[in-house]
Amino acid sequence: MKIIEILSKELNINEERIENVIKLLDEGSTVAFIARYRKEVTGNLTDVEIREIEKNLGRLRNIEKRQEEIIKLIDEKGQLTDELREEILASNSLTILEDIYAPYKSRRKTRADIARELGLEEFLTKLLTEISSEDEALQAAVSYIKEGLEDEKDVISRSLDILAEDIANTIDARNIIRRDGFLRASLITSLKAEEDSSYESYHDFSKKLKDLKSFQILAINRAEKEDILNVKIEFSDAYNKSLIYKLVSDGKNFNPYQKELVNLTIDDAYKRLMVPSITTELRNKLTEEASDESIRVFGNNLKPYLLQRPLKGQVVMGLDPGFRTGCKVAVVDKNGKYLDQAVIYPVEPHKKEKEAIATLKALIKKYGVTLIALGNATASRETELVVDKLIKEVDGVSYAIVNEAGASVYSASSLGEEEFPDLDVTIRGAISMARRLQDPMAELVKIEPKHIGVGQYQHDLDSKKLDEELSKVVEDAVNEVGVAINNASYKLLSYVSGLNQNLAKRIEEDFKEGKLVYRKDLLDVKGLGKKTYELAAGFLRFPSSPEILDNTAVHPESYKIAKKIQDLDLDKIDIEKVAEELEVGIPTLKDIIAELKKPGRDPREDNPEVLTKKEIMGIDDLKVGMVLKGKVRNITDFGAFVDIGVGIDGLVHVSEISDKFVKNPHDELTNSQVVSVRIIEIDKKKERIGLSMRSEN
Repeated sequence: MKIIEILSKELNINEERIENVIKLLDEGSTVAFIARYRKEVTGNLTDVEIREIEKNLGRLRNIEKRQEEIIKLIDEKGQLTDELREEILASNSLTILEDIYAPYKSRRKTRADIARELGLEEFLTKLLTEISSEDEALQAAVSYIKEGLEDEKDVISRSLDILAEDIANTIDARNIIRRDGFLRASLITSLKAEEDSSYESYHDFSKKLKDLKSFQILAINRAEKEDILNVKIEFSDAYNKSLIYKLVSDGKNFNPYQKELVNLTIDDAYKRLMVPSITTELRNKLTEEASDESIRVFGNNLKPYLLQRPLKGQVVMGLDPGFRTGCKVAVVDKNGKYLDQAVIYPVEPHKKEKEAIATLKALIKKYGVTLIALGNATASRETELVVDKLIKEVDGVSYAIVNEAGASVYSASSLGEEEFPDLDVTIRGAISMARRLQDPMAELVKIEPKHIGVGQYQHDLDSKKLDEELSKVVEDAVNEVGVAINNASYKLLSYVSGLNQNLAKRIEEDFKEGKLVYRKDLLDVKGLGKKTYELAAGFLRFPSSPEILDNTAVHPESYKIAKKIQDLDLDKIDIEKVAEELEVGIPTLKDIIAELKKPGRDPREDNPEVLTKKEIMGIDDLKVGMVLKGKVRNITDFGAFVDIGVGIDGLVHVSEISDKFVKNPHDELTNSQVVSVRIIEIDKKKERIGLSMRSEN
C-alpha cells in the first residue's frame, strides 16, 4: 500500500512533509515535539495536522496488516490466486476487504453450503442455461433427488440457495445497497414504549442517513437500547433490486422462466442475506462516525477550556455549596497552597446566613482573600445570593462561578488523597474550586478528561477511545503552554512530551529535594535518558534557574544560537540573514526571538479574562432584547450554551450564531470564549433562555 501517497491526497499535504513526519513518529518523537521543534522538517505543520497524519497513518497501517492477514488465511486454504492477491492489495477499505474475505471465512454451514454438498451446483447451471419452463425444470430435477431432498421442487429451491449466496457475496451487488444507503436511504423510528417524554423528537422520525446529525444518531441509539424506539433503515428496494438484476444478468440471455427465478432469488438474497447485514454495517458506521464527531466536539471544547487564562496573584476562597451538609469552604494562597477551611450553613434547611457571612468575613480578613470561586452545582444559586450580600459588606472582593464538573471525582481519587491525606473529600472539592480559577489547566489535568463536562453523549461513547483521544488533547494543551517545574503536580508533568507518570513522580520528588536547578539536571533523573530529555526539556520551565533560557521554550539544542543573538536588537534583526549565518531554520529562529523577548511568558495571558461579578442577576431580572456578556460553556452540533450569570445557561442556536450561514458552531466559537449575546426568548417555567449573536434587524 502506498501509504504516503494516500495520506498526501487525503490530507492535502505534500508527500515529503508526510514522509518526514512519519519518520519522526517512528523514531519515537511526540506530536508536540515535532510541531514545536522540527518545523523546518515538517514545513511548519501544526500539532493538529500532525495528529491527523498520526491518526490516519494508524488507520492505513491497520488496513495493511489486515491485507496481510487475509492473504495468509486464504493462502493456507490453498485458494489464493494472483488475481485475488492483487484485488486484496488494491483495496484500502476494511469494509471491502471483509467483503472479499467473506466467502473464504470459516463459518457455520449455510443453506448454500448444504445445497453444494447435495451436488446441486450442476443443476443450478443447467437451470440458468438450458431450461425454459417449470415443467422442464421439474423433469430435470428428478435425477438429482437423493437423501436430504424431498422432491423436485425442493431440488429447484435448494439450488437457488446457492445463487442467493453468490449474489449476496458479490461486492458490486452489496455496493448497490451501500450506495443507496449513503444517498437515498432513510432512518425511520417509531415509538415502542407505551409512554415516553425523554425522546419526544424521535417518536415518529424520518431522515436520510446522509443528513443525520451525530447527536440525533446517539440519541436514537440510546432510545433503542432503552427499548423505547423501533429503528430501521428504509432502502429504495425496488430500484436496488433492479440494479442487482442487471448485474446478475449482464451478458446472459435469460428466458422468461429463468428471469422469474433470478428475480425471486434476488428478492430472497436481498431480504435474507444482504439488507440485514448491510443495515447492521451502516448503523455501525453511523454510530462510529457520530461517536468520532462527538469525541471531536469534546476535544474542541476541552482544549480552550484547559487553556483558560489563569488568575495569578490572588488569594482565593473556594465554595462548594450544599443544602443539608452545608457549604464547604477552603482558602488557598496566591500559589494555590491550602491555608484554611470551614463549613457554613447559609441556606435551607439550616438557614444560618448571618453566622455564615461572619465566618466568611473572618477568613477574608485573615488571609486577604480577593476572589471567591463558587461551584455551580447543587445549592449554587441559593449560596450565590448569600455571597452577593457578603461582597456588599467587604471591600475588594469579587466572585466567579466555576464549573464543578469532575470535582467530586478528583476529591475521592487517589491523587486527591495523596495531595490532602488529612482533609475530608468535601474540603478537597472546595480547594479544587479555588485552584480552577488560579490555574485551570494545572487543576483540571488531575481529573479524567471525560469527567470535565464539556462534551455531548459521552456515556454512549467508546470509553477507551474517548480516553485516548482526550488525553491527546490534554497533552497538546499542556505542551502548548509548558510546565513550570516549581509549581507542578506529577499529574501535570506526566502530560509533558516524552514523560510518563513514573518519570513525572521522580522529577517532582527530585525537584522538592533540590536536585533540579538547571534544565540539564533532568539528565540525572533516574530512568530519564537522552531521547526523553530531547523530547521533554523544551516544555519544562525552570523559573529559578540561573540560566535564563531554562525558563523559556527555547530547546537546549538551540541554546548556542540563542546566546549569539540575545544581546542584539531583536526588533531590528534581519531574520533571513542571521538564519543563514547561524545555519538555522527561519521558523526556529523566529521562535527563539519571540522567547527572548518575553522569557517565562504564559501564552494563556492572551486569552480572555475570567468574568468576575460583584452583583447577582437572576432569570427574573432578564428582559427580551437585553444585551449581556457571557462565557461559552459548551458547544454542540446544534449550538452553544452560554453562561450569562443567572444560574441557567442560555442557548445560542446554530441559526442565531451569526448573520451568515453557520454549518458548524465550532467554526465560529470556542469553549470559554467571552461573547456578547442578546436575549430573544425567556421561558421561566421551563427555565430556558434563548440567546442570539446576530445583528438586530
